[in-house]
Amino acid sequence: MLSAASRPYIDASVPVLREHGLAITRHFYASMFEAHPELRNLFNMGNQASGAQQQSLASAVFAYAANIDNAAALAPVLERIVHKHVSVGITPAHYPIVGRYLLAAIKAVLGDAATSELIAAWDEAYWLLAGELIAAEARLSEQSRAPLGALRELVVADVDRETEHVVSYYLRTPEGGSPGEFAPGQYVSVAVTLPDGLQQRRQYSLSDAPEAPHWRITVKREEANASKPEGMVSNWLHANVKAGDRILVGPAYGEFTLPQDSARPLVLLSAGVGITPMMSMVAALAAKGSRREVLFAHAGRNGSHVALRRHLAFAKTQLPNLRTVTFFEAPLSTDREGIDYTHAGRMDLSRLSLPADADYLMCGPSAFMQTQWRALRDAGVSAGRMRREVFGPDALDHLL
Repeated sequence: MLSAASRPYIDASVPVLREHGLAITRHFYASMFEAHPELRNLFNMGNQASGAQQQSLASAVFAYAANIDNAAALAPVLERIVHKHVSVGITPAHYPIVGRYLLAAIKAVLGDAATSELIAAWDEAYWLLAGELIAAEARLSEQSRAPLGALRELVVADVDRETEHVVSYYLRTPEGGSPGEFAPGQYVSVAVTLPDGLQQRRQYSLSDAPEAPHWRITVKREEANASKPEGMVSNWLHANVKAGDRILVGPAYGEFTLPQDSARPLVLLSAGVGITPMMSMVAALAAKGSRREVLFAHAGRNGSHVALRRHLAFAKTQLPNLRTVTFFEAPLSTDREGIDYTHAGRMDLSRLSLPADADYLMCGPSAFMQTQWRALRDAGVSAGRMRREVFGPDALDHLL
């Protein structure tokens, strides 16, 4: 628990972090990478280049300060961080480095406003949080029976092009078997060494049922645009990996998993490549012959951009209570209304017949999930019934 002496300084930091948080995190990353260039292999340098990681950390620090006495609000966020840290290989040895450069960044940006009392308060708060994360990460690593950041070679048994920009990779052990158990909705880390020698890991959701004799990841090739560079790892995978190759893959992690209460209806809301963890859940239900009521609503640009369509169609033949609804923002002339898609335009929950007392899971671009979260909230759905999977940095808007 934060000491009484430090609490006023943390409380007073909230408006300061709102104003200067991004400048602090930019300074933090720049100075840390200059002193420890080896950490570039641990952090997502694509998100660094786009500024997304700096914004995410600023949001996280602000959310922590604003909710330091609200354990219920912080718990799911911390659980997500724990799974991500274990997946990418954050160890206890990294925490002193991060703490040192984060506090130094606060001092550098705030100048005289960063009094010794304020810095001492944040030093205390940081190590309270670090202690929680270190302990939770050790527990999770023990549960998974794998060291922090563990990787192993898996064989790419098959490569299936889903769309122009999306490819599925089927992974097996060198002996030809399934790489192991996982919970539907979880992800794995894939590690590659890029041509410039930079080592990078990216997390990809498993998109098939745990009962399958393989792991399947479905990877979208991220193209560059005005706000971000092209995806380093996704482009490398698309260009270089073929059937028969071996790649380094970590254990399955992630807290965004299939709710186990089979009596409660399930609503899956996805957009773009966010369909991947949802497909794992539906495939798992199909493998068990579930009679659970499921509404699967997906948003895509058009038929040429929707992955895993035939797998969803097969699952529908196995699940009598699965209802699918598809929104195409800009249908092609070859897309057939009522067959390839249900509604033209962006996803609009008012056009869905939502089951009562359901669990709602969301996955897709941040703006998509924020829109659906607000729509569900306005419709009277409690936050405890809503969960979302985040690809990349999370702005934590629901805590602010």
